[in-house]
Amino acid sequence: MLKLLDASRLLTQSSIFLFSTSSHFLSTSRLLLNRLNFRCSTISSVSLSLRTFVAMSAADEFVKGNVHPNGVAIITLDRPKALNAMNLDMDIKYKSYLDEWEEDPRVKCVLVESSSPRAFCAGMDIKGVVAVIQKDKGTPLVQKVFTAEYSLICKISEYKKPYISLMDGITMGFGLGLSGHGRYRVVTERTVLAMPENGIGLFPDVGFSYIAAQSPGEGSVGAYLGMIGKRITTPADAQYVGLGTHYVPSGSLGSLKETLLAAKFSEDPHQDVLALLSKYGSNPESEPQLKLLLPQIVSTFGANKSVAEIIEELQKHQQSSDGMVAEWAKEALEGLRKGAPFSLCLTQKYFSKVASGHGKNNDDLSKLSGVMKLEYRIALRSSLRDDFAEGVRAVLVNKDQNPKWKPPSVEEVDVKEVEALFEPLNSGIEELGV
Repeated sequence: MLKLLDASRLLTQSSIFLFSTSSHFLSTSRLLLNRLNFRCSTISSVSLSLRTFVAMSAADEFVKGNVHPNGVAIITLDRPKALNAMNLDMDIKYKSYLDEWEEDPRVKCVLVESSSPRAFCAGMDIKGVVAVIQKDKGTPLVQKVFTAEYSLICKISEYKKPYISLMDGITMGFGLGLSGHGRYRVVTERTVLAMPENGIGLFPDVGFSYIAAQSPGEGSVGAYLGMIGKRITTPADAQYVGLGTHYVPSGSLGSLKETLLAAKFSEDPHQDVLALLSKYGSNPESEPQLKLLLPQIVSTFGANKSVAEIIEELQKHQQSSDGMVAEWAKEALEGLRKGAPFSLCLTQKYFSKVASGHGKNNDDLSKLSGVMKLEYRIALRSSLRDDFAEGVRAVLVNKDQNPKWKPPSVEEVDVKEVEALFEPLNSGIEELGV
């Protein structure tokens, strides 16, 4: 930089010489300007390379991979201050481990854990993405982020080797994307599961509609959870919905991991993992509350119910003489009021589509890959709507919890605008390649 300033001073001095030897000055100044441009370009390139290096280094720090001698490969999410929120570089690093280990004959299974008991993963690092969108709605970052996330989800769902997620602590949004599509999903008494995206003006993505379609009540329970952003805080409910396959008390996770790292795997690692999880697993102490409420959930959040009809049905349930039902309806209405009206209508239509395709072999939405392709279209478009930036501002940035949604009510949502989000992408924008 000092040399750059020296060159600038020299250029200024040369300009004084212009009146006596203009031709000499012109050639000299051109030379100096070329040098200045070269140096500025070099500084810019170095700066860009440095930013890339820092980002990659951060990904290495936040997503750590290690293969143990007995063939257990471990991914540790280590970004505790951000509750392990995932950014683009972390997504890419995570998938690179899975790609490498799937082809490595030494690796018998993959264990995913957090360095902190507070959270497994709280979701996507949203604030940074929104900040970029607000500066440039044409930014390629949006496509890159959703491509990385959704490709990773499909990789997890199709993974050939045992994939075990220790969902201890907060597991929300993309945290469910990293765990909910894996084969073995371990929940603890500290697990908190939720898809709160309607509350920030987006929609419950990461393939949650696919999980919801397989939930009790022909997908009604999953639709209920996605619509209101309901938090699941008991192992019984987590297993009932299908988000957890095994309940292991948090105090036993250390022993579970130690035994896994000491295991000698047979030719069928899946059977070995199942035996180990059965050894440390327990039955939840309580019955799933969602099961007790299933009739009300089905009658309210059935696939053919519009958002207005859902609200009307909940208002009726709120008058129930059964205290549990009345309290459930009140909580559900409060959850809906927090969501962006457009997001609620989008979620209802989208989840209904996926639920109707479930189990039909000739329907693209019967497979996760088909769901993610459609979801990619919706995500690219809905993330550019004003509601997303406004929701993030109100909930995560200013935290005034007072978003100004557009439109402000369910009655004002344009159905055609919702349906347009499902259409094939415009020419020049590639569909998701999974």
